[in-house]
Amino acid sequence: MSTLPTRTPEEVFADHGTRLGTGDLVLISENYTEDAVLITPEGVLAGRAGVREVIGRLLADLPDAEWRLTPTFAANVLFLQWTATGADHEVTDGVDTFVFRDGLISAQTIRYTLSPRATRTK
Repeated sequence: MSTLPTRTPEEVFADHGTRLGTGDLVLISENYTEDAVLITPEGVLAGRAGVREVIGRLLADLPDAEWRLTPTFAANVLFLQWTATGADHEVTDGVDTFVFRDGLISAQTIRYTLSPRATRTK
């Protein structure tokens, strides 16, 4: 068990972004409680194994993507709107909700539509 002092939701989310950048699913999952719940359009997954599955799919869908995030925090809840552009695919409608508990993520909803990347106009 971690002996770190409890972090704010903003601190957890900032660290989550850093960890996502590593692509290390074990490291990423350690920012979630052991009993975390992830809700996706495909179903509900639980625990850190569920985190690794859901986040692994997201990172596989959008490898080396450029992310644009619009976070809105309210107490222990974060509403996140996001877009991402990868080499082959993009997401223009990403929406997640995070619930924080004891300095970790205890619940998350994830919804996005993966589309072929639009042609660049330069």
